[in-house]
Amino acid sequence: MTLSPEPGSGQVQHTASFRDPSGYIFRRRGQLFRQINAVYRRDYDLLMASGLYQRLVERGWLIPHQEVQEDPLEPSSCYRVIQPEEIPFISYPYEWCFSQLKDAALLTLSIQREALQAGMMLKDASAYNIQFHKGKPILIDTLSFTAYEEGMPWVAYRQFCQHFLAPLALMSRVDLRLGRLLMVHMDGLPLDLASRLLPGSTRFNFGLLTHVHLHARAQQVAFTATPAPNNPRYPGKRLSKAGLIGLIESLGATVRGLNAPIRKTGWVEYYHHTNYTNTTFESKKRYVQETVQRLAPRLVWDLGANTGVFSRVAAGSSNALVISADYDPEAVEVNYQQVKREHDSSLLPLVIDLTNPSPAIGWDNTERESFYQRGPADLVLALALVHHLAIGNNVPLERLAATFARLGRYLLVEFVPKEDSQVQKLLQSREDIFPDYHLEGFKRAFARHFQLEKEMPIEGSARTLLLYRKV
Repeated sequence: MTLSPEPGSGQVQHTASFRDPSGYIFRRRGQLFRQINAVYRRDYDLLMASGLYQRLVERGWLIPHQEVQEDPLEPSSCYRVIQPEEIPFISYPYEWCFSQLKDAALLTLSIQREALQAGMMLKDASAYNIQFHKGKPILIDTLSFTAYEEGMPWVAYRQFCQHFLAPLALMSRVDLRLGRLLMVHMDGLPLDLASRLLPGSTRFNFGLLTHVHLHARAQQVAFTATPAPNNPRYPGKRLSKAGLIGLIESLGATVRGLNAPIRKTGWVEYYHHTNYTNTTFESKKRYVQETVQRLAPRLVWDLGANTGVFSRVAAGSSNALVISADYDPEAVEVNYQQVKREHDSSLLPLVIDLTNPSPAIGWDNTERESFYQRGPADLVLALALVHHLAIGNNVPLERLAATFARLGRYLLVEFVPKEDSQVQKLLQSREDIFPDYHLEGFKRAFARHFQLEKEMPIEGSARTLLLYRKV
């Protein structure tokens, strides 16, 4: 998480935590705290006294916290300081696969339903309030709740549709890659845009018709309408509690009815089309396992992880959190579905394109960190990746070495030579303009940033694994 220092204070405030007057996150002495402001006192007391906080924490739906005797950053506005359990790696909705976004949406609706039973509701439904922790989505914003008043509409309805339903509909009914639109539209996809991009057949789906198409039209009408004077608090929008529950149920049914279209071609079937023999595959697994056991990392980045085969080898050989990143949303979808089936708490699959990784975006370009800013990892795995970057994308080996040196303390990288059939496929349709692409040239390029710790030829192939330590 990006944090901006306060000059001379020795403490820092989260640069993304400034929009909500209820409170904000800050860090002191390396620990994470949240200041709850006095304006949120009534809602916070209700959250704790109603039993809602305890129930959500017990179910693993809300991040737990402790009230602490810690000096606030702004004493004049402070009511409480709490210390939430810290998430070891922050990810963003535009890095999630379809099912991750779907699970985050369904969790949000489940929390809203539970909150209503306690006389509260979610005042916002931002996808950024959800993180993946120990293999599951969890709400990290303790200040998202407000007291429910009879007749209140769900004020977060539009935000839910923009952050969750619209992108899910586009990913399901058009193309999984459209989830990346969330990187351009940080407050969720505009519903009028989603409505235009969705195929006409979605108008025959009651949920999508109601919550996307008609919702988009209603927004346009409301935008052009002249407001009436002296409106009550919720003019024309009063909704009974039963109606509110019906809205939540309708949204839930619509989300559950959307599924990820997996074609099982290309990268999803990658390991069925490689030149690996069983001996080669097991040799590579063994080297990865031995490396991870030797280094005992806490954070591993497996870059170009595909469906996570070697991510699982790394996770099973240590207590590390493994970020299993690949640019193909179908491969990441298959990876996450396996995480769910196996109740794996050590893997976090993410959609990351290393040729165009997640940038720093938002207000002042500090609200959401770039992927690289969330490092460095203790160990980076770059297995069967370098030839795609160097030959497939024309990235010089020197540039690759410099980038990898920023990403982690150790690097386990696989060099795939030109005589390998996978490299030959890359060279079939292009001129070979890579005279330095050979093992010795690779070593020279990486020697400027790393110390070579170990060289491991992979049995049954011309490939080599190299373990590097950053200098």
